[in-house]
Amino acid sequence: MGRLGSDGRNGWLQPAVLSVAGAVSLVLGAAANAAQSPVLSEVIVTATRIEKSVADIPAAIGVVDQATIQEARQQLGLDESLARIPGLFMQNRFNFAQDLRVSIRGFGARANFGIRGIKIIVDGIPETLPDGQGQVDNIDLSSVRQIAVLRGPASALYGNASGGAIIVTSETGPREPFIEARASIGEFGYAKNQLKAGGQQGALDYMVSVSDLTIDGYRDNSEAESTQVSGRLRYAFDPTASLTLVFNSTDQPVSNDPGQLTAAQVAQNPRQARPQNITFAAGEALDQQRLGLVFNKQFGEHHDLQLRNYYVWRDFESRLAFAAGGAVTIGRSFVGGGAQYTYSNALAGRDNRLMVGIDYDNQDDRRRRYANNNGILGALSFDQNENVTSLGLFVQDEFQLTEALELTLGVRHDKVEFDVSDRFLSDGNDSGKRSLTETSPTAGLSWAVSPGLRFYANVSTAFETPTTTEFANPNGGGGFNPDVDPQTATNYELGVKGVLGASGRYEAAVFHVDVENELIPYQLISSPGRDFFRNAGSSTRDGLELSLGVQPIEGLDLSLAYTYSRFRFDRFVDASGNDFSGKDLPSAPAHILQGEVTYNHPSGFYVATDALYVDSLYVDNANTVTSDGYVAANARVGYHYSSGGFSLSPFVGLNNLLDEDYNSSVTINGAGGRYFEPAPKRNVYGGIELRYDFGATP
Repeated sequence: MGRLGSDGRNGWLQPAVLSVAGAVSLVLGAAANAAQSPVLSEVIVTATRIEKSVADIPAAIGVVDQATIQEARQQLGLDESLARIPGLFMQNRFNFAQDLRVSIRGFGARANFGIRGIKIIVDGIPETLPDGQGQVDNIDLSSVRQIAVLRGPASALYGNASGGAIIVTSETGPREPFIEARASIGEFGYAKNQLKAGGQQGALDYMVSVSDLTIDGYRDNSEAESTQVSGRLRYAFDPTASLTLVFNSTDQPVSNDPGQLTAAQVAQNPRQARPQNITFAAGEALDQQRLGLVFNKQFGEHHDLQLRNYYVWRDFESRLAFAAGGAVTIGRSFVGGGAQYTYSNALAGRDNRLMVGIDYDNQDDRRRRYANNNGILGALSFDQNENVTSLGLFVQDEFQLTEALELTLGVRHDKVEFDVSDRFLSDGNDSGKRSLTETSPTAGLSWAVSPGLRFYANVSTAFETPTTTEFANPNGGGGFNPDVDPQTATNYELGVKGVLGASGRYEAAVFHVDVENELIPYQLISSPGRDFFRNAGSSTRDGLELSLGVQPIEGLDLSLAYTYSRFRFDRFVDASGNDFSGKDLPSAPAHILQGEVTYNHPSGFYVATDALYVDSLYVDNANTVTSDGYVAANARVGYHYSSGGFSLSPFVGLNNLLDEDYNSSVTINGAGGRYFEPAPKRNVYGGIELRYDFGATP
C-alpha cells in the first residue's frame, strides 16, 4: 500500500486537487438547495470556549454523540469512536502502559508515551498539564455524552500545546431518575462491569458512574486492571446561576508493557513480549483523584461569567526495560483555575461578542529514579522536584461585518516557567529555571452563503514547550537539556461546511502549517524504551480533510471521513550530521479513510460496521523503515427491549473483522530496530445492559 504523491515536495497537490474537486461538487449540490431550511438536529458544543452550533463555528470541528461512544462498544479507548473524525490519527490502543498516541494534523505525532501537543478538556477541567503533557487513562467512557475535536488555528485560544483540542462532556442527570448496569466479556481476558445512576431532584441534577476493567491482552505481558468512580453534580441557584462539581478517582494498579518488537520478532511471533520487558517487569501503576468546580452566572441579557477551579493528585510508578535508572516514581499535584467573561451586544448596529479570560495552572512533581532490579526498586539514582506554572491571558472578538460575514480576531499571551530543584547532589547540583513566553494571535473570516452553506478562512500562531520528561538530559543527571527549545507553528486553514438537503452534512478543509524547531524523539541503546528529544530546524505540513454524514432513509446512517497529509522536514540536520531535509516526518500516514454504516430498526434491533484504512508510514527520520498500511474493520450487533420502566440490551461485537496483520502502534526512531507493536487478531466480545427508569409509565 503505497504513498500517493510522496515523491516530491509538491506531491500532495494532485490528490488534494482531486479531492477538493469532489468537495466543490458537494458544495454546488448544497447551494442548489440553499433556499431550503435544513431540519437536521442542531449540535451545540463549547469547543471554542463558548456555546455555539457546530454549523456556525468557522473552524474544522468534529463531534461524536453518546450512542457512538457507548453503544455496543468495549469502551477501551477514545479511538473506538473518534476514528470517524478526519485529521485525527490514533495509535497505542492495546498497550495500556503507553496510553494512546493522538495526533491532530501532526501535533502529538512525536509522543511515544502519553499525549503531547493537544489540549484535553473534560467538563471544563484540563487533563493537559501546564508543561503540555496529557493523559486520557482517567476518562470514564461509560458516562461520556459528547466528544468534540477542534482542529487547526481556532485551538490556539487554549495556549501551550494546543495544536488541537479534544473536549469531553459527561452525561447529565435526566429529569426522571434511572439506574443502569452493564457487563461485558471477550477474548484475551477482557471483562468490564459498569454501574451508573442519575436524575434530578429539585434544583440538583446528578450522575454517578462506577466501572471496573480487567484484560490480559493480546500479547504477553500486556495485562491491565482499572477501577474508576466518576460523577457530575450540578446545582441551579436560579435560571441565571449554577455550580457544577465534577470528580473522578482512578485506580490502575496493573498496566504491563509488552514493549516494541523488531520486524523479525513480529514475523516470528507477534504475540510475544520483548524478552527484556518480562525480565524487568516493564509496566506502570497509577492512582489519581480529580476534583473540579465550575460556576456559571448570567448578568442580564449581555453578560456571562464563568469561574473554574480544579485539583488533581496523581501517584505514578513506572518500570522500564533496563537496570540503571529504569524505575521511576512520581508524586504529582496539579491545581489551577480560570475566569472567562463574555459580553454580547450590538456594536455599530452589528452583532458583536467579546470574550476575555485568564488561565492559571501549577504542576508540582516529585520525580525519583531507581535501579530496576528485575522489577524491584533498587538504589536511588535521581531525585528532583519539578515545578511548572503557566499563566495565560486571552481576548477574542466576533464581529458581524454584514448579515453574512463574520470577523473573528483574538490573541493569547502565555508565560510558562520551569523550576527544577535537584535533591540528588552526589553527582552535582542540576537545579535550574527556564521561563518561556509567547504571544499567539489568531484571525478568521466566515461567510454564511445560506443557512446550509458556510465558507471560512483562519490563520494563527501557536507554540509548544517541551514537557518535563522531554527536557530530560541525555548526558545523564538531572536538570534541563540545554539544547531543546519550544516549537512554534503558523497555521493556515480554508474550509467549507454545509448540509445536503434535509438529511446530510459535509465538511472540507485544506490546511498548511509552518513549524519551527519541531520536537523529535530518539532513543539510546543504553536506555531502551526511554525517549530523549531534539529540535529539527523547520518542517511543513500540508493536508486535506473531508467528512460526510447522511441518513438516506429513517434509521440508516452513513459516514465517511478522509484525510490526506504530507508532513516533511524542510531543514533538519541532527547532532551526528545526518541530513534529513526533505524527508517525511515519521508516524504520519499520507492517507486515512474511514467509513461507517449504522442501522437502527424500529423493533429495537441495530447493527453497525466500520472500516479504517491507514496508509503505510515511516517510523524513522531517515525514511528507511516503514510500517505497512492496513484495513481494520469491526462490527457490532444489538437489540433494545423495553417494557414500562425496564429495558434490556444485549450486544455482540467483532474486532478486526478481516483478521488483518498490522501494527497498532509504532515507536519513532526506536533503538535497535524495535519499532513495532502488533495489533490483536480477530476477536469477539459481548455483553448485556440493564436499565430501570423510575419515572416511566408502566
